[in-house]
Amino acid sequence: MEQTRALNALEPFLALSKTATAPRAAADLITQATSAPNTYIFAELLQTPNIQNLRQSPEYTGHLALLEIFAWGTWEDYKRSSNLPQLTAPQHQKLLLLSLLPLSASHATLKYTHLLSSLDLPTTRALEDLLTTAIYSGLLSATLDPAHELVSVTSVAPLRDLAPGSLPALQERLAGWSQRCEDAVRDLEARVKEVKEGAVKREIEKRKRERAVDAVILSEKGDKDKRGTLAGEDSEMMDVDQDNGGGSGRTTRGSKKGPGGFGFAGLGRKLG
Repeated sequence: MEQTRALNALEPFLALSKTATAPRAAADLITQATSAPNTYIFAELLQTPNIQNLRQSPEYTGHLALLEIFAWGTWEDYKRSSNLPQLTAPQHQKLLLLSLLPLSASHATLKYTHLLSSLDLPTTRALEDLLTTAIYSGLLSATLDPAHELVSVTSVAPLRDLAPGSLPALQERLAGWSQRCEDAVRDLEARVKEVKEGAVKREIEKRKRERAVDAVILSEKGDKDKRGTLAGEDSEMMDVDQDNGGGSGRTTRGSKKGPGGFGFAGLGRKLG
């Protein structure tokens, strides 16, 4: 969203660049573009032919260098450079805002002292005003902590152009980031494998314990059944012994009987 707004703000100056054939007109166009609100991307303006023609104009070549600083440089770059045009108040404010972006991108938490030194601001009030402007302009998402003089940055708008020759360094950084991502994925996969193997081992141990418990239960049940069977057999043997003892007496008495089961003594009494 910030990029779209910045590109839309640059559109009128891109149109004017087609008619700025004179070096003075092209230099004035650079001053207007770098002073205008919401213009934070300048690569397209830099690439226009009339702006590039300033390289052949010793009088206005400093304006082209200034536009390059606004595109990918910082306030520190402006101070180190020579033969650059004097900044107007809006240009100074704009360059300080743009300089906040790389500073904020390199640190999640910024100290007031570091920002004051990097931006050459006179007071903490001036710094807080600049940070507030950056936040409301959509350049930063940050929280100010005046009590501890800290700035906690959560996001930075992608509004800086790439400097010439910076692509290899960016590719190297991306390659390093990609390698770290691959290492993290391998570590996660190894951890997942370890967790799965641990879960399988725990399940195996659980089933072994369950089988051991089942075996103990079955063993105890078998012992109870066996004791019950033995007790039943002992009871039956006692009954048999009792029957055998009583039958012996009856058999003894029955031995006095004659054929047909009648005793001679009883027959004698009947006949008599």
